[in-house]
Formats: sequence, C-alpha cells, structure tokens
Amino acid sequence: MNTPTLDTAALDRVLCALRANAQSWADAPLAERIGLLERLLPRIADGAAELAAVGARAKGYGPDSPWAAEDWAGGPWALAQNVSARLHVLRRIADGRDPLPAGAVREQDGRTWVDVFPAIGWDRLLLGGYSAQVRIRPGTTAEQVRERAAGQYCGRAEIPGLALVLGAGNVAALTAADILHKLYAEGQVVVAKMNPVNAYLRPHFERIFIEFIERGWVRFVDGGSAEGAYLTTHDGVDTIHITGSERTHDAIVWGTDEQAEQRRRSDTPLIDKPFTSELGGVSPCIVVPGEWSAADFRYQAEHIVTSKMNNSGHNCIASQILVLPRSWDGTERLLEEIRTVLRALPARTDYYPGAEQRLAAVRQAHPEAENHADGCRLLVPDITDHNDVLLTGEVFASALGVVRLPGGTPATFLRHAVDFANDTLPGTLGATLIVHPATEKAHPEAVGSAISGLRYGTLGVNTWSALGFLLGYTPWGAHPGHTQQDIGSGIGFVNNAYMLEDIEKTVLRAPFAPTPRGLFTGSPSLSPRPPYFVTNRAGVTTLERLTRFTTAPGIAQLPAIFASALRG
Repeated sequence: MNTPTLDTAALDRVLCALRANAQSWADAPLAERIGLLERLLPRIADGAAELAAVGARAKGYGPDSPWAAEDWAGGPWALAQNVSARLHVLRRIADGRDPLPAGAVREQDGRTWVDVFPAIGWDRLLLGGYSAQVRIRPGTTAEQVRERAAGQYCGRAEIPGLALVLGAGNVAALTAADILHKLYAEGQVVVAKMNPVNAYLRPHFERIFIEFIERGWVRFVDGGSAEGAYLTTHDGVDTIHITGSERTHDAIVWGTDEQAEQRRRSDTPLIDKPFTSELGGVSPCIVVPGEWSAADFRYQAEHIVTSKMNNSGHNCIASQILVLPRSWDGTERLLEEIRTVLRALPARTDYYPGAEQRLAAVRQAHPEAENHADGCRLLVPDITDHNDVLLTGEVFASALGVVRLPGGTPATFLRHAVDFANDTLPGTLGATLIVHPATEKAHPEAVGSAISGLRYGTLGVNTWSALGFLLGYTPWGAHPGHTQQDIGSGIGFVNNAYMLEDIEKTVLRAPFAPTPRGLFTGSPSLSPRPPYFVTNRAGVTTLERLTRFTTAPGIAQLPAIFASALRG
C-alpha cells in the first residue's frame, strides 16, 4: 500500500491564515468575546442530539441505548457547562466586579483555598450537595490569588500567538474545551488537529465554532502522526496542548528513533515551545471502611462500576484500581455487589484502538480474572504484585483491578492507601475517595490528612473525580511536579473558568447517598442518583434536558428535569 503524501502546503496555508488574525483576537474586546460565547450556546443546543448520536453510533450502539447517556454527559452537556462557566466569569468582569466573588478565597491551616462550585443559584438546585474547592500552592496568599485570577482580563496584556491543540480521541467535549481554554484563558488563536479515532466530530465542531472560523481564529485539520509531527515542529506554532498518552507526548518531545532516550537524559528536546498536556495514568478509587447499609453497598457498587466502565474504560480518569481494606467485613460484600452490577449491564464492546491487545495482556497476567457479561468486563479481585500490569500502566479498557491493603482502623488503612496511591501508582490526574459521613465525622483528622496528602490534580470525595472535567469552573490537569523528562500525567491545567494561577489540586465533594436516603446517612441533599451512572434508567432523558437547560436556563424547565432525574 502507498502511504498518502503529506500535504504540507495545505497545513502551511492554515497556519498562515491563523497567524494573520492572531492580533485581531488578542485585540477583541471583552463584550465581543462574551457575545461569541452567547451565540455559541444555541448552536450546541441545536446540534446536541446529533452530536450525542454520532458518538453512540461510532461506539456500536444506538442513540436510545442506556449507554448513550455518556455521549450526552461527555459531549453536548460538558461543552455547554464549560461555556456557561466561562460566560459567568467574563460577565462578572464586564460588569466591573472581581472575577471571584467575595468570600470565595480563604486561608485555612496555612493554605489558601478557593471555593469555585457551586457558582450560581442553578448549581445549588441541580447539583445540590456538590461542592468544589481549589487548593493553591504553598506560599501563595489569598490576596495574591485574587489579584492573579483572570489576569489577562484585569490589566495584564495578552500576547498574540497560535496554539496547536492535538485533540483527544475518546470524549467529545475534550477537544472543544481545550480550544476554548486556549482562546479565552491564553488569548491565542487555535489550530485543532482531530484525533483519527473521532475525526467524525469535525463537522459538528466546525458548525459550533463557525463564527470563530469565519473570523480566522480557529481552524480544524485532520490527519495522523505525520500531520501532528509536522505541526508540532512548525515555526508558525507558538504553543502546544495535547490530551492523550504519555507515549504520544514523549514521541513528540524526544522522538522515536534510537537517540530518543539520550535526548531525554540530556534534556535536549526536539521542540522548544511551551507545551501543556493531560495524559492520564492509573487512577485509584479508595474505599474507607465503615458501617454501611445494604443500600450503601449497592449504590457505591454502581458508583465504582460507573467510574471504570463509563466509555468502556476509555477515559484517562477511569478508576483502574479499587483500593479496599483487607480486614473490613464489607470488602467481599462490596465486591459481590460490583459483580452483580457488571453482569446486569447491557452488552457493548471496547471500541478504542488497541483495547483488545491491552485486555489480552491483562488476561495473560491473570488467568484467574473474572469475565462478566459480554466477556470483556474484567475483574481481577486480588492483586498482590506491585509490578502487576494493572498497576504499572494505563489499560484504557474495561478492566478493574482490586488491591487490598492492611489497616484495622480507618486511620491506619488511609495511611497505607495514601502511600500506595502516591508511591506505587503512576500518574497524578485524579483519584476518588469513598467515605461514609459517619466515618469521616468519627475520624476527621485521618480523612482530612488523606485528602490533603493524596497528590492528584483532582480528588473526588464520594464522587468520581471525572466530575472535575465536566463542571468547567474546576481546573483540570495533573498534580504539579511533573517535568518534560518525567511527564507523568502532564503539565498545566485547562478549563478553570476563573483562570486561577498557582493551582495545586481540586477537591470535589458529593453526597454519600442520593435523596432521600442521604437524609439518614449524614449527607442530606436533593440530588438523586447521578444521570451519568451506568445504571441510571433515565440518564439519556435527564442529560438531554439538562443540556437544554444549561444552554438556555429557565425555571419552567426544572420540573421535567427533576421528574426524569428521580426516575433514574
């Protein structure tokens, strides 16, 4: 077969046109930027059903399948929520107010924290009981945080530039959200190279971003590694952002020839440009022992299975390792509930390239692995070797491993769990911590120390940490400390509607139990089972209605949203 010729002339024309318009975007007044986002929201709404449907069809099921809830959550709703979050902050600035509301920034225990969610009244209605706080790096005062937030809109001049966004192949909203971040947080025009896995999204994105394209501020291109390599080394590109794998990052920065490792050791990269990245890793879900009811075991089993099997595990933030207390009498009961949920889910296949080979590697390492439902949902219920394939690399498929750690008390177990997550598992993008409110109340120092000590960019407490990507207000990226030579889960944060600087981590919180049962578990709220749960019977309907509401809020829409949510 002949290899297609790389059309460098076409790529050169795209870059030339964008660079010619970079200054006009940098000069665009705030009112114009706000108007562009306001007019973008209806285009998301108008094409939302088709955007979700093409994702569903590409994965092998219909738009009415229960699985299609993930295509609404990670597609039109996530994009609408991201745009709405940016609009909220930009409107505050346009009205002459500070980006951050009064009282949002506080100093506690020698650290500065920023309350970023809930941000508006609708948040308290639709996600009651959910909250998000950003912890700032040591040495940064509350005053400095307030002064630096949204600096490019509060007196700091933008420097025109052209950003290359190398799009993600798994979740639809990722590429679009990265484009918005480069435009609005960094003030750069954008060329976005679609990932070959979901290049079918390009016409949908071009329709949504049509005004930006017509003004010469955004362009989309297709292609594989050859096009990506040409763009990353092009003199016309000023900065790069990638959502993908550590291997892809290293191939771009160090190359793939016999000199690649030497370049890494000597820190002589092939490219010398600002490079941000979100690269995934092996994410843990840590379950703290406690007194749980039968309903608690069932609900948290659904939660854990969702955090792994959403999108067939093709998520950089999928819970790959379930960390359980070896001596807890609830461990086996929770695992049995997880098996029940796995068996009951509708059939589907792992669609992402290479998934079959990665699952085969897990089966080879674990002949005893349990195969559930359609045979590709793997459960390895007791991993003891820290060099295990499930602990050393991201599987990016539907395999869940279980590690049992010692600790007769929550405090002892949590010390082991934090050390294991920080020191054994590669990557620092996100982690999930499940703890009963009564257990946290009885052991506040132990739980607080674990929340503080886990080195992850997003920590979800009683919520899958992936929610941090969906909210828009919350910064999304790896825990600081990675370098180009040891990239881990990447460098930098995106989304981040308040445009905070000096970020260390985001801590998300959600009710331990849904309404009305939360009233009896110490986590009262009006929030039912989340619509993105793989077991939610009305997830597609709820997320479709939630997307419509997010693009054009109105109180008349709430009864239908609540009715659907409660049916789930």
